[in-house]
Amino acid sequence: MSTVHEILSKHLLADGFPIVMDMEKSHGSYLVDQNGDAYLDLFSMFASVAIGYNHPHLLAQKEFLGKMAINKPALSDIYPKEFADFMEVFERVALPKELQYCFFIAGGTLAVENTLKAAFDWKTRLNLAQGIETEASQVIHFKEAFHGRSGYTLSLTNTKDPRKYMYFPKFNWPRITNPKLTFPITETVLQGVIEKEKMAIREIRNALVQYPNDIACIIIEPIQAEGGDNHFRKEFFQSLRDICDEHDILLIFDEVQTGIGLTGSMWAYQHIGVVPDLVAFGKKTQVCGLLANKDKFDRVEKHVFQESSRINSTFGGDFTDMMRFKLILEVIEQENLIELITQKGAYFMHQLETLATQHPQISNIRGQGLFIAFDFENEQVRDQFIKDAFAEKLILLGCGKLSIRFRPHLNILMEEIDAAIAIMNRIL
Repeated sequence: MSTVHEILSKHLLADGFPIVMDMEKSHGSYLVDQNGDAYLDLFSMFASVAIGYNHPHLLAQKEFLGKMAINKPALSDIYPKEFADFMEVFERVALPKELQYCFFIAGGTLAVENTLKAAFDWKTRLNLAQGIETEASQVIHFKEAFHGRSGYTLSLTNTKDPRKYMYFPKFNWPRITNPKLTFPITETVLQGVIEKEKMAIREIRNALVQYPNDIACIIIEPIQAEGGDNHFRKEFFQSLRDICDEHDILLIFDEVQTGIGLTGSMWAYQHIGVVPDLVAFGKKTQVCGLLANKDKFDRVEKHVFQESSRINSTFGGDFTDMMRFKLILEVIEQENLIELITQKGAYFMHQLETLATQHPQISNIRGQGLFIAFDFENEQVRDQFIKDAFAEKLILLGCGKLSIRFRPHLNILMEEIDAAIAIMNRIL
């Protein structure tokens, strides 16, 4: 009998992990393979599994989820009662009061894509209302950003792996220095970052002069994940907010990876103290989409949240994914998972800092909540560490050129953090 990988490889590039997941036996933070081996999972399906595998609350709703999967309604025009039930839970548990317009679609890339479409439309309508004939067509973005792999987002993504974007046609949109922090933040580091912030602001202002009335938005990840878990100062985000307000352009936060609790708040921007005009979400939300500031969008008539078919898709996301996300939100709410993240994150960070005193080859330990990373001195050592960890049944992810990123489930246990630290200590 052919193996799973052999069957898949006949028609697909099946070069992922060399294991076969047991969908029923996997549990909590452990991914179990078909041989019964349990892997401590700190990559959580690229940060998309919020509450671990086979959570009891979801298992108790198997019949409900099965019924919901039989039919796939076109939610753009057909509205089951369960759709409204989902929206009530989403509003209660996760919807920020500042962002009351919603749009759902399948895939984080398309979530970002539609934030850009919303911004192009808004800025152009604002221009026309002011007697300016320019159709806004420019997007300010940052070096080492990852915003997706199709359409408009290909013009934004520029992480260290060129395979994600090379040879695909792209717009030459303004790309700005990313004034990322390194840790610990010494006075020298701080002054260097402040100078880079000034450089970034100059670059943004130069772009605004070069493209008058043509820039629709500034887009940034609250923490640049794929690009290297790059953190920024709150003051920099405030500068972006001020520039957007000054020039009537929209501020977009891409929270596809940072959203839904791992940083210690439902949305990472809530730590920053700066409210965006648009947020793209995905991964842990199962269904993807965007949120928008109602007051800001209502400044123009017939914006995309009012005008039918300006942004749309047949399925309006995915109905079954919505139902799963509804149950996940109920678990997050009932188990107070986000309230516990800060404590767990502080513990994990302390354990990593202790590990670094024994193994000085790791550095730049950084994090917000459980959204944590550290660096090695070079890419080869980092990649070998990931392989060695997998051999010890610990699943980790890299990011950027040097970093290991940790993406545990929201309900990871302290003893599972200890188990991960023990494995890393053993292989370093």
